[in-house]
Amino acid sequence: MGKITKQQYEFALRRVEELLPLVDETMSKNDPAVVELSMMSDFVIEYEKEHFPIEKPTVAELISCGLQEVGISQKQLAMEIGVSPSRISDFTTGRAEPSLRIAGKLCSLLHISPSAMLML
Repeated sequence: MGKITKQQYEFALRRVEELLPLVDETMSKNDPAVVELSMMSDFVIEYEKEHFPIEKPTVAELISCGLQEVGISQKQLAMEIGVSPSRISDFTTGRAEPSLRIAGKLCSLLHISPSAMLML
């Protein structure tokens, strides 16, 4: 795909919104609406990747979010994985990153995808 203009992006976005209610998983992949939805979606994704890039979360952000979602304190987490509370604080502030062994425990306890933790 070449450069997608803002006008092309806006057109594709409108078409995606119009087509979404008309397409369902029972339709053939060769159905014109399914094909068009796929093409328009590709245009939207391509434009948004270039113009609205999403920053990947840091390890510190993943751990902080995980603590909030699971509803445990840094002190509780420290006890669960066998490190000091100050070490957890180092992880959540970005002063230090966990070892692979500790990262595995964090992923398990905080329901963080290991691929998210490793892709950083």
